[in-house]
Amino acid sequence: MNPQASTRPDSVRSVLGAAVLLALALLAVAGVKSHRDLAAARARERELATTIDATRGRIGRLRGRIERLRDDPGTLERLAREDLGLVRPNDVVIVLPAGATPKPPAALRPAAALASAPVSLQTP
Repeated sequence: MNPQASTRPDSVRSVLGAAVLLALALLAVAGVKSHRDLAAARARERELATTIDATRGRIGRLRGRIERLRDDPGTLERLAREDLGLVRPNDVVIVLPAGATPKPPAALRPAAALASAPVSLQTP
């Protein structure tokens, strides 16, 4: 019997074992990467679902606004007055100079403002 023949199967067995271990390590790395990719895809899916829900809500609000503009003349008039500055022919328009704020009459002023106002007494 040849002593080299008995050592040869042991070396093949160790090489085969190393190859199997290497293959298992590569499969484990691929599995971890696939798991991370799947978790990222699920997180992105949740984010997109949230965005879709928000967009659907906004679409619903805009459709309601469109319906109000079509069907409610009061809403249309209010927007024309507020946004476009339109007035009816019989309306009185008061234009104040820029930066001027009118003072309310004394009857409408707060009590603290009246108390601090100077008082002048005139005798006849």
